[in-house]
Amino acid sequence: MRKVIVSMNVTLDGFISGPDNELDWHFESWTPDMGERLTKELSMTDTILLGRNTYEAMAQYWPGRATDLLCPRDDVAYAVMMNRHYKAVYSKTLKIARWNNSRLIKGNLNDEIKQLKQFRHEQEKDIIVYGSGRLVATLIELNLIDEYQLWIHPVLLGKGKPLFRELKERREMRLIQSKSFKSGVVLLHYAALRVAE
Repeated sequence: MRKVIVSMNVTLDGFISGPDNELDWHFESWTPDMGERLTKELSMTDTILLGRNTYEAMAQYWPGRATDLLCPRDDVAYAVMMNRHYKAVYSKTLKIARWNNSRLIKGNLNDEIKQLKQFRHEQEKDIIVYGSGRLVATLIELNLIDEYQLWIHPVLLGKGKPLFRELKERREMRLIQSKSFKSGVVLLHYAALRVAE
């Protein structure tokens, strides 16, 4: 069965954005070596799972990047994959998913994700979740996340939107791999150990 992998930029004090969704801290420390690693991680998946806000932002940004002459060469392969990958967007309000290879998920999230994990494309590659804080919180609560790729940025915000909100029970993780980058960002890749159901 395919895995659901959350890939998230996080501050050292555990926030995924500032109180008003600020992400400047994330862009300030992004470097080409991080982009290379992100492209490698995306190549091991074939499906991107997104919440509405992240989907709409990405759907405005990525469609033109692969053919944009000003797009850095290192970003082109990533842009091509972003546009070609199958995209599932969970939203109760979005009416149409216009970005290439997209479909809306509106039903029971637990059932929809279980079906998505069993769905096979040509190769059995995994599902990656970018951003989408509210969706990720629900996936955590439903025990549907298999792995976390946490990009820990060397910055403290003091307040903002936390990645891990109040949990009903303790969750255990196992470190799979770690990698540090020139900017001081550290990628921590964890397997989520299942909570007994």
